[in-house]
Amino acid sequence: MANAIDFYFDFSSPYGYLASAKIDELAAKHARTVAWRPILLGAVFKITGQQPLPTIPMKGSYAKHDLARSARLFGVPFKLPSKFPVGATAPSRAFYWILDRDPGLARKAAQALYHAYFADDRDISNPEITANVCAKLGVDRAELTQALNDPAAKERLKSEVDAAIERGVFGSPYVVIDGEPFWGADRLDQIDKWLATGGW
Repeated sequence: MANAIDFYFDFSSPYGYLASAKIDELAAKHARTVAWRPILLGAVFKITGQQPLPTIPMKGSYAKHDLARSARLFGVPFKLPSKFPVGATAPSRAFYWILDRDPGLARKAAQALYHAYFADDRDISNPEITANVCAKLGVDRAELTQALNDPAAKERLKSEVDAAIERGVFGSPYVVIDGEPFWGADRLDQIDKWLATGGW
C-alpha cells in the first residue's frame, strides 16, 4: 500500500483551510490516504523569522483580496475572522487527543474546527469553543475539556511540532509525498500531477 500523504497545517492558516477542503479528494483520486498533522506556526516563525500575514505591509492587504478570490475558486465558504490570526493550541491538542481514539472522527473534527473559524467566525483558540465544536460530532465534551490541559496532550502537540520542524516544515499548508515537499494551497495542481506521474 502506498504511503500516506502528510498534510501539515495550522488551524489559524486560511490557506491551510483552503487546502483542507481538497486534499482528501485529491489523494483518493490517486488511491492515497492523508495523514492530517496540525502544527503551530508560531513555533515555526521563531526559527524562520516570518510574521503573520496581517502584520506584513502590502502583502497583508493583498492576502485579504487573494483569500476571498481563492475561496470562490475552491468553492468553499470563507469569511476573514474578526480576530485573526489566533493561537491554534486548543484545536491542535483536541485533534491529536481525538486522533488517538478515532482517526476518522479526528479528521471530521479538523474540518469542523476550520469551518467554525473561517466560515462562522468562531474563535477556536478558546478551549470552550473548540470543545463545543467537537461535541457536536459526538466527542465527550467534559473529557475533551479536561484533556486540553493534560500534560500528555501538551507534550503530544509539542512533539508533533518539533518533528515537523525537524522535517523542514515551515508553512501551512505543507504537503509531503514520499519525501517530496510542496508548500501552499496553490501547489495542489502540482501535487495532482506528481501523484499521477510519479514525479519529474
